[in-house]
Amino acid sequence: MLNKTLSALIFLTAFTAAQPNTPAGYWKSLEMKEKRAFINGAYSAIGKIKMHHKQEVKKQYNQDINWIEPYYIERFYEILEEHRSKKVGYKVGIIAKTLDAFYSNYDNEKIPLIEALRIVSLNQDDNRQKADLYLLKAQRKEIRVKKSVGRNQRSDGKEK
Repeated sequence: MLNKTLSALIFLTAFTAAQPNTPAGYWKSLEMKEKRAFINGAYSAIGKIKMHHKQEVKKQYNQDINWIEPYYIERFYEILEEHRSKKVGYKVGIIAKTLDAFYSNYDNEKIPLIEALRIVSLNQDDNRQKADLYLLKAQRKEIRVKKSVGRNQRSDGKEK
């Protein structure tokens, strides 16, 4: 009985330790075909969201001849498109390798995958200034999260 309990405990500990607990850990745990599938899924979702949103806006305002599309809708579509590199297109292997390089930097380990995809895509489209701005914002956000977690802990590591 003790051996079974000990074996189960060791297995669970090893299993838990093997689980990636950061976006970078998750990304690194994927094989290249899974990375490509993830990126294709993100691209498809972006396209679907945009298409469905345009249809709903058209349904809602189709009868109003005075209606003009507000700026925030246009901006929403621009933000969606920032997640998809126009230069690289559907050569998702390039994006996957760029995300590998992105997550090889320790400072980027906790940046969510979708934000990383946006940063990498902007960079691939030679919009480096905007990509750098989003990168700095994401890194700063992670630093603030670390600090707030640290403030909620006592000196012995337990939460207050």
